[in-house]
Parts: sequence; structure tokens; C-alpha cells
Amino acid sequence: MEEEDEKGDEKGDKRLSSEGTYPVLKLPIYIGKPPKVPTMDVTWMGLLILTCLLIYLAWDTKLRRRNLPPGPAPLPLIGNLLDIKREKLVNFLLKLWDQYGSVYTLYYGTQPVVVVCGYEAVKEALVDQGEAFGDRGPIPFLQSFNQGYGFILSNGKQWKILRTFTVKTLKRFGFGNKNDVSQIQKEAQCIVEEFRKYNGHPVDPAKYLIHAFSNVLCTFILGARFDYKEQKFTKLFQVLDDYLYLASSTWGQLLTILPTLMSYIIRLPKRFTLLSNDIIKFVHEQVNASLESLDPTSPRHFIDSFLIKMQEEKNNSSTEFHLNNLLITTSDLFLAGVETMSTTMRFGLLLLLKYPEVRAKLHVEIDQVIGRDRVPHFDDRLEMHYMQAVIHEIQRFCDVTPLNAPRMVREMFNLEGTTIYPLLCTVHRDPKHFSSPWEFNPNHFLDESGKFKKNNALMPFSAGKRICPGENLIKIEFFIFLTTILQNFELTSPTKFTEIEVTKMQGFLNAPIKFELSFLPR
Repeated sequence: MEEEDEKGDEKGDKRLSSEGTYPVLKLPIYIGKPPKVPTMDVTWMGLLILTCLLIYLAWDTKLRRRNLPPGPAPLPLIGNLLDIKREKLVNFLLKLWDQYGSVYTLYYGTQPVVVVCGYEAVKEALVDQGEAFGDRGPIPFLQSFNQGYGFILSNGKQWKILRTFTVKTLKRFGFGNKNDVSQIQKEAQCIVEEFRKYNGHPVDPAKYLIHAFSNVLCTFILGARFDYKEQKFTKLFQVLDDYLYLASSTWGQLLTILPTLMSYIIRLPKRFTLLSNDIIKFVHEQVNASLESLDPTSPRHFIDSFLIKMQEEKNNSSTEFHLNNLLITTSDLFLAGVETMSTTMRFGLLLLLKYPEVRAKLHVEIDQVIGRDRVPHFDDRLEMHYMQAVIHEIQRFCDVTPLNAPRMVREMFNLEGTTIYPLLCTVHRDPKHFSSPWEFNPNHFLDESGKFKKNNALMPFSAGKRICPGENLIKIEFFIFLTTILQNFELTSPTKFTEIEVTKMQGFLNAPIKFELSFLPR
């Protein structure tokens, strides 16, 4: 290890700091101010107008030569920015689907983005032509965080090696194992006890859900869970929540559409950088703690396994198993696995408050199949057709990641190197596959006899080679947590929620409104 530490490599210094800090990745802090505009005389004004005219003519000629799918006419430099109203990017893209069909082109600044809509077109891209559409496209707000490390935004050899290692290692520790759900059952009981402490008084469930799902993930990644009152842990997942909220804000959307331009003319929120550093710092502390008690012959969790792999390949100068990839891969798992799951569950609770008739049917089914004393098991779902239908409809209706993560065309005629957005929100709102796409309707997943039926036009985890590696775990968590909560509580709220409040879609992450509810013991 010492020899490798001295050499380092192009991916950065691999040393683990004894102070528990993380000196490897140097995340940029944007402190620039908008440049002052000098006073212009008539001559300079004329030159500016002439320059703009030449830019426009060159831009127009460039557009005509691209032979891309149709779409709204872009302006030079800013593309279609003026067409996208503040915080309504998803609605804008849905309207273009109606106007231009299943495939159209937008311009994010000077870069063309091809948008793919509807179940058939998205399936064609992600599944049927998965190799051509297998690379990850740019996600600017995440790129400033991971700087090319980890596997979520990587491509090629790095992506294959890290994803394969991550999936196999987590499965070895029981990640997504349908036959061993004891840890998920225990955590579901823990959150029930936390809600009982409020004695029916209203509470915002967000922080408890984040903490509970984080604990499940931590058992596989860190080999431990944290108490709900652990301040460091609570702070971390508030940071995760803030980070993804910022990504879906106006700032995040502007950064997605015009990343280069925004870095020059607008001071990016310093909060982005601070949040990134907080996440890395927490993970780095866990890595150092694991290193102190590491037994190379007996890994206890994911971090142990990665550290052992780092030691095995310490003499390999081109290895993907180094500190930066360990820190970012672990952070990626928390970002992707915790926030999306807790957000979906919050949406589910909100929808059950909005539709008490659905909640009542679930209570009846739970009492009939499980009762009120036995701990729910994942196998119970096979006899709970209405619960399965409701869970699938929650995932469809809430559309936590409506835009999906972008893809990059690897090789396909004139589209090679083009960013592709296969919109999940158009799959989940496809009228060909859902009779009432804009309504919350569990009947979308029930046949005429009331039995659960699958619908292929449901892609909450995306599809193809880049499908979410935590799909099985999330399915188990969702069923056991929601069933356990409803087995123990009646949900009530003094607030009457409107249709607009439960259907709002934003940007990269679609999160529900903040709300409180009471958990009344049954």
C-alpha cells in the first residue's frame, strides 16, 4: 500500500487521511460575479448587431444540416430556454409530446437533446436497442459532485467493472433477497414505534422515512444501523434531501439546460458544494472506521469488500478500485437508493390521505390476509392483489424521476454522441396503456376479477442495461413498510388536499408537498 500511496495515479491521491477528512476530490466553489458591461458607443453597438446577425445565420445553417427529429425552433446560444417556463420543465416536455409526437429535438443551449416519449418508443430505445443507448448522458449537478468517479454517471469499462462488483457484493450480503427480509421487517417495526410516540398528534413523516430506509441500506453498506436520534446520521440525510431538492429547483433546471453558460453568468449556489462535501465527509469517516478493524479474510459489508479489492489490486496502475471510486460509489448508493424510496413512500401516504376509500380497502385486505398481530412478510403479497395494485399505481402516478436519467447514443447514424431523454413520465401517462393516465386509479393494475395484473408500461426503475440495481430491495421495502404501517395505524389529517397538490411535477426529482398526518393506533 505504501508504494501505491506514493505513486498515486491520474485518478487522484488514494491515501486515507488519519483525521477522517477527505482531501482527494477538490470540489469547485463558484465565487465568480457577473462581468460588468462596458458603455457602448454607436460603432460598438453596430458591430454587436452585425456579430449577432452572423451568429444567427451560422446557427440557422447548422440546424438545417443536422437532420434531427423536429422540434421547437431554438435561439442561438440559449436554445429553447425561453420556451421553458420556470419550474414547469416536465409540463413543457409533455406538451411537446402532443405537438411533435414520440421523438422530438430540444436545444439545451447549443447542444441538441433528443426526447423520446411513450411506452413503445422508450422501450425501443432502452430495451430493444439497449447497446446503442447504453451510455449515460450528462447530469451537470451530479457531475459537479462525483467528477467522473463511481458508476452512476460513468461509461465503458469503468461502469461495467464497478456496477458488476457493486451488484454482486451487495447480493452476497442479502441485498434484495426475497427469502431473507428480517432486517426490513425489524426496521418497519422500529418506525412504527417511533410513530406511536406521537400519540396521534400530527407529524411530518419525511425524516423518519429517510432514516428508516437509510438504516436498511446501511446494514449492507456499513454493517450497522443508526439510532433515530443520532444527530450525525440525521444531519446527513437532511443534506441528501436538500441536495436533491436543489437539483429539482429553478437553479437545478437552469444548470441542466445551460451548464456552461450558467457557470459564467450566474453564481451557482454555494450550497451545492457544501452539500457535496458533507456527504463525502460522512462516507469517508465510515471508510476509515472500517479500515481500522478490517479483516481481509472476512468482509462484513460492502465497504470492507471494496477495501479488500483495493488491496488486491494495489499494484495495478489502471485499477478502478481506489479511494475516489469507493467514496463516490457509496455516496451514489445513498443518493439513489434512499431519497427516491422515501419520496415514493411519502407520496403513497399523501395519496392514501387524499383517497380514504383506497385506504379502507387496504385495511380490509390486511386484516383478512395477515391480521393485526403477525409481522408482514413479502410472500404475503401473493394473496394481497389490491395492495400490489395500489403500490404499483403509487409508483406510476407519483413519477419520482419523471425525466429519467439521460442516455448518450453510442452508435446510430446521425445521432451518435447525442444526449437522449427517455421520459418516464410519458410512459406512465401513455393513454394506450392506462385508461385514466392523469388519475390515481389502482384499477390500472387489476383484471376484471380483481386479481393483480402486471402492466409493462410501468418503469419506475427505468429499463434496460441501466435499470436501477436496487429494484428488488425497493420492491420488498415498499411492500413491507406500507403494509406494516397500515396494519398498525389509521391515517388522518385535518388538511384537505387538492388534486393539484398531489399531482404537481417539477424537474429531475418529483417530490410531494410537505404535509403532516396523524398515526392513530387501530
